[in-house]
Amino acid sequence: MPSTRRPLRKLGFLTIGLFDPADPGRGHESTLEIIELGERLGFDSAWVRHRHLQYGISSPVAVLAAASQRTRRIALGTAVTPLGWENPLRLAEDLATVDILSGGRLNPGVSVGPPLHYDQVKDALYPDTADAEDFSYERVRRLLDLVRGKPATDFSGVEGIEVFSDVVQPHSPGLGRRLWYGGGSLGSARWAGEHGMHYLTSSVVKAEDPEAPLDFAEIQLSHIRAFRAHHPDGEAARVSQGLVVIPTDSATPEQRAKYAAYAAGRLPRTASPQGPARLLFAPDLVGTSAELAERLHAHAAFREVDEVAFALPFTFEHEDYVQILTDMATRLGPALGWRPAG
Repeated sequence: MPSTRRPLRKLGFLTIGLFDPADPGRGHESTLEIIELGERLGFDSAWVRHRHLQYGISSPVAVLAAASQRTRRIALGTAVTPLGWENPLRLAEDLATVDILSGGRLNPGVSVGPPLHYDQVKDALYPDTADAEDFSYERVRRLLDLVRGKPATDFSGVEGIEVFSDVVQPHSPGLGRRLWYGGGSLGSARWAGEHGMHYLTSSVVKAEDPEAPLDFAEIQLSHIRAFRAHHPDGEAARVSQGLVVIPTDSATPEQRAKYAAYAAGRLPRTASPQGPARLLFAPDLVGTSAELAERLHAHAAFREVDEVAFALPFTFEHEDYVQILTDMATRLGPALGWRPAG
């Protein structure tokens, strides 16, 4: 069944928030300024990504707490929080707190699996329970239950002068309906649908069938359709796509050359599945907004969604992000049928 193009309803962006280890404050401030710029430009959402033991944002929830006080409208999300690094109960408390502070704008995206380089980090992360930790979907289910208000304990009431609750506090009633799962496989798409989450797709999918054609867009499309087929909301279930998209309309010649070199350097990994998991990467899209709109409209998975959170390249300068976001909001978004938020 061919995909039918959907008008783009929500435009967002994703940043990794790199910083200089000798001056981490400047990089974090740059991220906050970029989120503020996104709101001024009318973007619907801004997303940040975890980078543990690297020189990128390690605590997006804390960064988004700060962003919530410097913005008033834009939705704030994580894409994604790898739950292998998290205690679901403590994370539920932090998410609910930031959601309250933001006025109900938080969109937490999560994923499962062992932490990256687990053998090297497990003694620091889980010194007593490393071999017993469960990194399956059960970890997501625990978070869902706690955020949605299921009891965390069988004790509540008054003890002395203190009052205790059996559910996570603060409780933010709408947060349980704004949880996203970041997936790249058919199994994750089905699981997210069955558990009533929203679904984040990215520029990586698993080419699970070695006999099937290596077509990124078609594989991603199959995941989107599987998710919706298993979701209570069916075709209305929310999916956001997160390709790397770099408009060049107002870029300088030097920026255009930098962007082209960045994409070319990453292109070889898109030719075949990578590693034991058979990860297939999408090419980065670089060009004018008219060129990008044409390529996106031809993308089978893009035609199936009406929300995007385009990923900003990891290693660019602050002024590059300003140019890219400005072109996205003023040229590419309208070329895709989007209208800026008021």
